[in-house]
Order: sequence, then structure tokens, then C-alpha cells
Amino acid sequence: MTRHVLIVEDEPEVADLYRGYLAGEYDVTVANTGEEALDLVDETTDAVLLDRRLPDTSGADILAEIRDRDLDCRVAMVTAVEPDVDIVEMGFDLYLVKPATRDDIQSAVERLGTRAQYDDTLQRTASLVTKRAVLEAERTPAELRSSPEYETLLSDIEALQDDLDDLASAFSPDDYRMLFRDMSRSSASESA
Repeated sequence: MTRHVLIVEDEPEVADLYRGYLAGEYDVTVANTGEEALDLVDETTDAVLLDRRLPDTSGADILAEIRDRDLDCRVAMVTAVEPDVDIVEMGFDLYLVKPATRDDIQSAVERLGTRAQYDDTLQRTASLVTKRAVLEAERTPAELRSSPEYETLLSDIEALQDDLDDLASAFSPDDYRMLFRDMSRSSASESA
């Protein structure tokens, strides 16, 4: 089954570059404006590579609309905008700072595909942990310590970690083997 990727990028040459990186492995569509992206994104979209700055609207607004529509697609922000604590409230799964290489783009789409197989708790945890990693890489410890948004992010991660620990303690080693065996079979049958 070929996954559908929507690239939302206002610079046509960059969009074409990303399309070329993914050609052959994915069904790729390009939107150069936010309006066009909202017309194209639907229930068949598996992954979105979304620029934060678009000529007609912000990537954050597009992302919010995607989430409001309850579309089951994973979203990576691919942008030149250095991340700040405002990303805590955004519903993306990955955050890439431009320039993005072929490996960056291909890896992002692969990771989004993997995350699409997670349940809601794992998806939320992966998203929050990604945000924490991005902020810790781009901001100083002093900036983060003074941020209530960052503190909320850490609290949310801790609460989800407790939920995951409770879930994990309920599994026996046999449960894990069966779970991963079933996941492997499911992945193999989907790619056939």
C-alpha cells in the first residue's frame, strides 16, 4: 500500500526537491498555499510536510484546521522558523528546521509512518517528547526554566509516562512477544 504525502511549501523549487526525494516510494501531492493545502488534505492523506510560513496563512493555522477536521494523518513542520515555546501548543508530530536534506525528509516521512501505527497515548507521548527535544536543542536551559509552557510540557510528559508505565506493568514477557509478532505480521501484510 503506497502512502500519500502532502507537501505544503510556498517555494516551488523546494517543493519539487522534496517531491523528488520521495518519488517512487510515496504518492506525493504538492500545495503551494495554505488554501490549496486545505483543499487537498483529506482522509487519504497519511503524512503532511508543512511549512510554518505560507503566503496566505500560517502553517500553525493549517495544522489546527487539520486537527479540527479529525484527519488521521501525521504532520511534520518543515520550516526555517527556529522553534520557541509556542510549539508546545501545536499538534505536530515532528519538527524539522530547514535546510532539510534528502535523508531528513525521507527519515521524517518514515517516522511519521511508524507513528501512525501507534495508539493515541503513544502518538501523544512521541509528539511531546519531540517538542521537548527540539526546545532543548534550540533554547538555553535558562530560557526553558523561565517558561511556564515548557514546565507544562514536562508535566504532560511525566503524566503520560506514568500511564505508559502502568500499561507496561500489566504486560508479561509473553504479551510483548505476541504484540510485536502481531505488529510485524500486520506491517508485512500491509506492505504486500
